[in-house]
Amino acid sequence: MPLNAIATQLAPHGLIVRGGFYPDPADVVPGDPATLVIIGNAGPGMWRAFECARGDGPDPLDAWTRGVISGVAEKVGAVALFPFDGPPYMPFQKWAMRADGVFESPIGPLVHPEYGLWHGYRGALAFDHKIELPPPAAAVSPCETCADKPCLTSCPADAFSPAGYDVPACVEGLGPDCLERGCLARRACPVGREFIQQPAQAAFHMKYFVASHG
Repeated sequence: MPLNAIATQLAPHGLIVRGGFYPDPADVVPGDPATLVIIGNAGPGMWRAFECARGDGPDPLDAWTRGVISGVAEKVGAVALFPFDGPPYMPFQKWAMRADGVFESPIGPLVHPEYGLWHGYRGALAFDHKIELPPPAAAVSPCETCADKPCLTSCPADAFSPAGYDVPACVEGLGPDCLERGCLARRACPVGREFIQQPAQAAFHMKYFVASHG
């Protein structure tokens, strides 16, 4: 199953292939598959597709994601895995760093040289056989050449410091701008500005973030 065939199945749903790798035992992939392909999103495509098909329920985006990726997995002969299944949760961030040219940012989320902080990982396809994967792209973290690092100084709650991310301070200090347009620290990143979430999507994610940490 070539990657472009998988990409064709994902395209109507605004999802994209985010790379893949051949797991070893240290990756702790359930079922010990021969190949793991990471599925994610960047830009407005996924949100548009979700808005057209969203249902009710406590976690509509996760439910939509599960339905879409499970359907694609059945068509391509793979097993679907999801970052929201747990606890315990699967190490998608670690897998993403194996599969894609991404790096840990100063505020925690993985940063992509093109998408900045405006991308996500929605699931993975586990294959019991090896499929051809392109060689990893040479990439350097854009944070290495970002002298000002505005992401560290833009949070109104000062939730980011060398000690890490203070989630309670973040939740307590959320203002209207954070809730309506998304995290100010993420929005301060100069990389991938064209991929910034539109207000409706940002407000949706912030609503569920607050609900899960309230």
